[in-house]
Amino acid sequence: MAIELRLQNWWPKIYGFHMLKLGQLSAELDTKSSMVSHQVNVTTTTTNTDVMASLNYLPFENKSVDVCLMAHVLDYSADPHWLLREADRVLVDDGWIILSSFNPISLLGIGKCTPILRHKQPYYCRMFSLRRQVDWLSVLNYEVITQQNFQIMPFSRPVKRDGKRYHVGGCLNLILARKRTLPLTPTAMKFALPRMSVKGRVLGATRNRPD
Repeated sequence: MAIELRLQNWWPKIYGFHMLKLGQLSAELDTKSSMVSHQVNVTTTTTNTDVMASLNYLPFENKSVDVCLMAHVLDYSADPHWLLREADRVLVDDGWIILSSFNPISLLGIGKCTPILRHKQPYYCRMFSLRRQVDWLSVLNYEVITQQNFQIMPFSRPVKRDGKRYHVGGCLNLILARKRTLPLTPTAMKFALPRMSVKGRVLGATRNRPD
């Protein structure tokens, strides 16, 4: 409910034709207000799924998806870097990636350090900080549109507040980023390099030799 509340204001701003909802929690999120009409649930089980497949090897073509929703997928992945690269492979240029995760600097992070609780859910999963995930996205050349930290109390009723107000102790992280591709086409130089001379002679000039 807390994640759905945070995404309500963003769905009208995200356009496209195809959306992948990766993971079981992503499939359960209410995305009816999204402008993307074709939405596909991709999970590893048969519950509430459209395509049953491994998230590390998505059965989709390169640059064929406009939005990738990954709710707490990185927290339960053995190789989160590979998972991000696979999502990046299927995303079109300027496509959207939406990540939510648990914050280790929170009450949930304290529970993960407790010997009794660390083997139970949700403390059992891996927790990555907001800054660490932003660094991963920057390596893949993503522009972070917004990054939020919210839900101070882990099991309380969600309250809609400004995400920047609680940027440290919130139990949940949310990142919305866009895939940016820089053109690598060489362009002609628009200015002339200055000619260098050594001892009054211009470099590159031919010298007449006597026969």
